[in-house]
Amino acid sequence: MAVDGAAGRLLSLSGLFPVYKPRGPTSAQLLGELKGKLLREAGLKEYIKKRKQTLKIGHGGTLDSSASGVLVVGIGDGTKLLNSMLSGSKKYTTIGEMGKATDTLDASGTVTEEKSYDHVRKDDLEKVLQSFTGEIMQVPPLFSALKRDGKRLSCLLREGVEVEAKPARPVMVYNISVTDFQPPLFTLDIECGGGFYVRSLVRDIGKALSSCASVKELTRTKQGPFTLEEHTLREESWDIATISKALQDWAHLLPAQPGNKRLKSE
Repeated sequence: MAVDGAAGRLLSLSGLFPVYKPRGPTSAQLLGELKGKLLREAGLKEYIKKRKQTLKIGHGGTLDSSASGVLVVGIGDGTKLLNSMLSGSKKYTTIGEMGKATDTLDASGTVTEEKSYDHVRKDDLEKVLQSFTGEIMQVPPLFSALKRDGKRLSCLLREGVEVEAKPARPVMVYNISVTDFQPPLFTLDIECGGGFYVRSLVRDIGKALSSCASVKELTRTKQGPFTLEEHTLREESWDIATISKALQDWAHLLPAQPGNKRLKSE
């Protein structure tokens, strides 16, 4: 049955667009807020059964609840492109804090260790970063979106279940640089590939400096072709007309699909 008006325009949308995720909500919560807002505008209700979703929508790469920045959203057939966002290049800016380790590897967790950092100079940090460039082996955080038996490790830990660390795995770091050094704080700009955890990097940097460290702030500044400053839609812009225009304006940034057709809005 044909759907007209705002509902028809919403259900015809197809492609990828980035939204801004502030600190606080999880990526899933933010996606739920976006989906609910669009459905209300279109006068539609969500089906309860997952296989009969009224609106097909998803995100391409979880941002921690304490992190902010670019979150790429797929809508309609654009959800088929989300895997490319998971594996593609990303850029982050992070503020690390030396001398303090936490169970979550960031400021949201409980402090598990404190060590001196007075011996660390900026050139020490820059020298250490050389060993974290290129393909490196990295152990993911225990508090993460990774799963065991279908359940997130972070959820299992909060339920008091004993969880073993995942084995180290290869990840790619294309570029990393120090942009500020004010002990105990230091700021890094990072460009990396899929499966990379900034929290694990900061933890490992702390160890390499004969101290410890955790993430104080984390912002994703780029994901795939989308940048924080140029492309992200803030919550006040989450409406059908604005998203439709964004899909049209940014379709050229995305790879062509089979048959040389790009996903777009109608």
